[in-house]
Amino acid sequence: MNAPFRPAPGPALGELAARIRRLPPSCGPVRLVGVDGHAGSGKTTFTGELATALGGAPVLRLDDIASHDALFDWTGRLLEQVIEPLAHGRTAHYSPYDWRARRFGPARPLPAAPVLLLEGVGAGRRALRPHLALLLWLDLPREEAWARGRSRDGEEQREFWNGWVPAERRHFADDPSRPFADALVRQREQGYEVLPGPARTPGPDQPLTQGDEPPAVC
Repeated sequence: MNAPFRPAPGPALGELAARIRRLPPSCGPVRLVGVDGHAGSGKTTFTGELATALGGAPVLRLDDIASHDALFDWTGRLLEQVIEPLAHGRTAHYSPYDWRARRFGPARPLPAAPVLLLEGVGAGRRALRPHLALLLWLDLPREEAWARGRSRDGEEQREFWNGWVPAERRHFADDPSRPFADALVRQREQGYEVLPGPARTPGPDQPLTQGDEPPAVC
């Protein structure tokens, strides 16, 4: 299996972290930052780097909220277990899903920290956007992201990916995130590039109004 590409953090992450710290709270006392993108696009690596740049900000991975039976039908559980208590300044408690044992584990605490990163496919869905201080999109075309994900996970997860791809297609067709992203994050060999997202570039030249794919490059 090929090792995942891990770009050096670079100055963009420090600038992004400073920008996030200046944002007003969006969910009670918390600045909730969504990190969305196609499966395999590099969200987990990027979010880990950003959490470090933020001085160890907590990360909630949607892989812990979803399950085999609910790849995308987890909004109610997230709102009840996480968003509602955080909105009232309380520590949240969520039960992470064990993908090997196929069951939810014991509850874990999630404090109402100044910044909390919500990472995973669907972090920018419409039901969550009102609670986000910022929505970031890992800007990698879906076919390329899925190929990277399949290569990363190997033959053992082939059946899972065969079910995941059509489920992700349906999700983003019904509830796209990229058009509402405040910033697009692209991996470079010397770090990350952070660009204004479609939500910050309205008008006739907006690169995307429907769907979730980046514009074609001629």
